[in-house]
Amino acid sequence: MVAAGRGNILASRLIHRAHAEPHWFLYATTCALIEADRARPGTAEHIAALPGITFLDLDLPAALAVAQETTWATAHTLHAAQPIPDRPEGAVVATTAPETWKGQPVRTLDLNP
Repeated sequence: MVAAGRGNILASRLIHRAHAEPHWFLYATTCALIEADRARPGTAEHIAALPGITFLDLDLPAALAVAQETTWATAHTLHAAQPIPDRPEGAVVATTAPETWKGQPVRTLDLNP
């Protein structure tokens, strides 16, 4: 989210596709939104105003997953990326820090140019 706020072209393309193309979905966890705003103030309002992004709340199953980890944003995102009936293969985590996800059971999309 911070990358999108800083004008990362790949992040911008993902956001555009999620808004413009059917069957393209872009999810953002609320914990990651908060962490992004702490890293770069104003990011939360900017991202929240963009069309095409679905925000995932910190519901009870997500909170229980977050409680087991040290960082809320990573834990909430990891929980949200797990397979569910609507996404049997799970979600792909778009990131500029792919090293964060090494060893985790998620697929990543590196947004670094």
